[in-house]
Amino acid sequence: MQVRRSVLIVFALLFTTSFAFCQSEMLKSVVNNLAFYRQKSDLRYLSNAKKSVDSLIRTHADSVNLEKNVYRALVYSSILYVDSLNKLRQPANLFDQTVELVDKLSNSRKIYKFQTEIDFSKRCLANIYIRRGFKYLYISDYINAELTFQKAQKYVPSFAQLNAYIAYTKGKLGNLQDAAKYYNNLIKTDSTKTEYIEVAANTYELIGDTAKALEILKKARKVAPTDKFLMFDEANIYSNGKDYNALASLIKSLLDTNPNNFDIAFVAANCYDHLSQYDKAESLYLHAIELNSTAYEPVFNLGLLYLKESVNKNNAAKNSINYAAQWLEKANEISPYDIKCLKLLQIVYAQTGNEDQLKRINNKLKDLTN
Repeated sequence: MQVRRSVLIVFALLFTTSFAFCQSEMLKSVVNNLAFYRQKSDLRYLSNAKKSVDSLIRTHADSVNLEKNVYRALVYSSILYVDSLNKLRQPANLFDQTVELVDKLSNSRKIYKFQTEIDFSKRCLANIYIRRGFKYLYISDYINAELTFQKAQKYVPSFAQLNAYIAYTKGKLGNLQDAAKYYNNLIKTDSTKTEYIEVAANTYELIGDTAKALEILKKARKVAPTDKFLMFDEANIYSNGKDYNALASLIKSLLDTNPNNFDIAFVAANCYDHLSQYDKAESLYLHAIELNSTAYEPVFNLGLLYLKESVNKNNAAKNSINYAAQWLEKANEISPYDIKCLKLLQIVYAQTGNEDQLKRINNKLKDLTN
């Protein structure tokens, strides 16, 4: 999952917001310095803004003044986000101090008067937590990564991608049930990203909830009916569940969008084989072999198909049994120790009365089973 690329987009958006907040005259210097920083990207303006806002807190009345504290939180959170290397040499406890301040202000009954400012501070803190979360991911510390992303989500609950980050960490920790819930929340808010839908469906499959996985994929395919990845995931569920009638309804679209895909050709051939549509199965097995001549399954299945035809088609029985011998021998070359294939060859040569080949196969089976 390309979580790093996603979070960088969030970082880039952070300072596109104007600093034109509604402030009183006493805060003019603070806001002007923030505006200068936005224009020139010079850290000294953030330093000046902090000096200005700190100078306003002198008495107890100042320390409980909502407007002054809102701007103190705004300046502090801006510095913490921008100056990640601490070039301004701020004290080590500034982050914890800012988190405590923002949390306290958020619970104020009158904070709605400064909603723009407090939301800005929250976005800064959220981005800091996300940045820290990714540092934990890079060292595979998924426990702390999850906790850190959850702290970020407290400040920006509407940022849907955090559900993906948290779900990813939960999956890495083996908490698949919880991971599935977070992925489900994610696709409720963004049902257009195939990556999220596929991972959500796969997670539900892993926990055994195939019905939920199908529900997610079918809903997504209403929005993107020709998406080949979603079609393949849905087809894979049908194939694993041996629901060949449901699978057959997807085969034409799958083949049209993936004409040279070995896996799809083989799945389609196997589906038609189980539905006793042998002509279609034969053609697709041959196509799959053409795409991957070293794959065992389509060669073995084609040999088995001809063996079944030799029983069901009296007029073509001789040709079918010869084709069965040809393809099962080829399968045996690819996987010489596969007992199932050898037993089918035993049946073929017993049926054709080829004593020499039957003796050879019997000896092979004897060597493998003793």
